Amino acid sequence: MDMRQKDPEPAEASGASSPAAGNRLQRKITAMTAHLPSNTIGALWILLAAVLFSMMVTLIKLLGQDLSVFQILFVRQGLMLLIVAPKILSGLPTSLATKRPGLQLIRIVIATTAMLMGFTAVIELPLADATAISFSKTFFVTIFAIWLLGETVGVHRWGATIIGFLGVLLMLRPDGEGLVDPYAMLALAGAACAGMVMIVVRMLTRTDAPVTILTYQAFGVGLIMAVPAFLTWQAPTLEQWGLLLLVGVISWAAQMCNIQAFKAGEATAIASLDYTRLLYATFFGALVFNQWPRLETLIGAAVIIAASIYTVRREAKRGRELARAADARGYSN
Repeated sequence: MDMRQKDPEPAEASGASSPAAGNRLQRKITAMTAHLPSNTIGALWILLAAVLFSMMVTLIKLLGQDLSVFQILFVRQGLMLLIVAPKILSGLPTSLATKRPGLQLIRIVIATTAMLMGFTAVIELPLADATAISFSKTFFVTIFAIWLLGETVGVHRWGATIIGFLGVLLMLRPDGEGLVDPYAMLALAGAACAGMVMIVVRMLTRTDAPVTILTYQAFGVGLIMAVPAFLTWQAPTLEQWGLLLLVGVISWAAQMCNIQAFKAGEATAIASLDYTRLLYATFFGALVFNQWPRLETLIGAAVIIAASIYTVRREAKRGRELARAADARGYSN
């Protein structure tokens, strides 16, 4: 049932706290949409998040022509850490108190790997291709949930997973000698790591506060990136500094919009709208880089999206909670 909800509190799912300007904008948007059904509000937030995520990867692809992915990631994480610093600092020492430090470390390493692979694929592949392949993380979540969480998966969900992977294989499109674009494989590996991160976050939320999870991720990824960023550092131009600043701010804003979407609306009603990112990626890829997706990419993406939506709808009918949660998003974006 679509029920009207109260005005959302500041997003606790991520432990993030927006700046004063962000709070004012959020209150203004809340006031403007107060008369709308909650699922409609959620849909508007997730559509905005999809646009912002697409803008983010477009900027990363532009910067990647001259700067290393390590440098981009390091600056991005540093800027995001500055934005959420007030929430982290106000929560001390609770924001650093974890009952599972080993699992926190594992998550940091996997999240770093996911972002490195995903961003490298974005830089080297057409935007639409990299975006479409990233959707396969939904099916890796199914596999990892069985392995790590002991979830029981029925024939319908297995069928959707297999069909989804067929869509992935179609997008990878081996050449006449059976070889696959290495960057496409990198995008697929990044999606697998992103799926693993979602499962690990789900495990961590059983014992640790969201702000704690965010703190370790924000600081840990930046720390890992520090050395390779230093070794590959190139002095950015003024224009590049501006783009790097935009990447950090837009990354934070996109994740906040995504969180607000899942706070306002039902996941089963709005999750499929996230796939509009493929449309935006196609648009930005054609506009900025004059790159168009291959026919195989579009067909494969359609198969993945259809299988994903089927899985979400069926799980909703069975009354089970999917691993795809608002606070588990954004680690590969």
